[in-house]
This record gives sequence, C-alpha cells and structure tokens, in this order.
Amino acid sequence: MRRAYTRVETRKVDGGWGVALDGRPMRTPGKNELVLPSEALAAAIAAEWDAQREEIRPATMPLFRLAATAIDHTAARRDLIVAETANYASTDLVCYRADHPPTLMARQHAVWQKLIDWAARRYGAPLAVTSGIVPARQTPATLGAFAAIVAAQDEFRLTALHTLTAACGSLVIGLALLDGRLDAESAFAASQLDETFQIEAWGEDAEAVARRRNIAADIAAAARFIELLSC
Repeated sequence: MRRAYTRVETRKVDGGWGVALDGRPMRTPGKNELVLPSEALAAAIAAEWDAQREEIRPATMPLFRLAATAIDHTAARRDLIVAETANYASTDLVCYRADHPPTLMARQHAVWQKLIDWAARRYGAPLAVTSGIVPARQTPATLGAFAAIVAAQDEFRLTALHTLTAACGSLVIGLALLDGRLDAESAFAASQLDETFQIEAWGEDAEAVARRRNIAADIAAAARFIELLSC
C-alpha cells in the first residue's frame, strides 16, 4: 500500500483516543475504528504512521499491529487467547532445569528461581520445578491462579501478554514484565538463557541471530505497548 495521506494527528473519540489521516479516522485491517485507551499510545501509533514514506510497511509499525490485534482478534476470541496464554503455566520455561553442566544449572537457578519465588508471592501460585526430561506437574490451584490473572487483563494488555508469553515461552516472564518486575532487556535475557549459554560455548549462526533479533523486537514492542497503555 502506498502512502496517500499527508497529515497524521490524534484526537479524542468516544471511548478513548483515535488517530486520523488527513482528518479521516483510522481503522484497523478488520475495518474497526482504532480506539485506544491512552493518548500516549495514540501519539506513538500516529508517529509510526507519520514516519512512513512512499510505501506503507506494516513491519515497521509494531504498536499499531498490537493495537489492531487487540481490537480485531483478541476481543472476538478472548476465551481462546486467555486459554492459550494461561496454558503456558503448565509447561513454563522457568520450571525446566538442566541436570548438567553445573555452570548452566547455577545460572538457571540464579535467574529463574527469583521469578518463580516472585510469582508465588505475587499471585499465590507456587510452581514445581523439574530437571532433565521429567515433566513438572503443577497443581490445579496454581494453574487456576494463573488463569485468573490472565483472564483479568483487558484486551490490550492481554494482547501484549499473549505476545510476550509466546516470545518468551514463559507466562511467568511475561507477567513479570507486565507487572514491572522485568524490563524488555532482562525478559529477553531470561527467556534466552539456555540459548545464550550454548552460543557462548559454540558460537552462533546467521539463522539463530535473526531468530533472536525477532524475539527481542517482539518483546521490546510489547513492553513499550504496555508502558504506553499506562501513560
């Protein structure tokens, strides 16, 4: 799609804030009006659109994509998104530890156990930890507590949490970022701990570099999206 507008601006609308292109209200790909919960998020999305040149490049507008997803998809499939996100608690990355070498075991414990302890205090949801290939079995009470906190999120925060959980392979890491316990950089580091350890030992190929760059970008976009929701 080529750029066919000259002026981008934010404005107050019923239910929140919107973005207008040459005075016309912006709509999502699903043809819904873009209504945002904060002026700061509207301004950031307007800046994404204003930065486009001759051709519109959706990949350069992660905040708009997250907002559109919340409006077009999360609202319509809320129960499914909640279930997909909450289900990560049953196989959360931070619960699965290596049984060798000792240096990796120590690193996992130092980073991940703090998050498990925090989640137990914050949500009353203690998680069982395992090592090797033995599956960790979480209690119904713990899984229910995580499901409840996921279900309590509005569509915009749920969209960001769904993105974070999928990118990190961990609901605990996603919730820690949502709650302000972690920032984007530390969430990426926690989620990529095993891979980083392997890279330090064996090096990194181009495919791995690209994959990790994409994961870092997804986490950073979701983190900024959450921050702007509260401004």
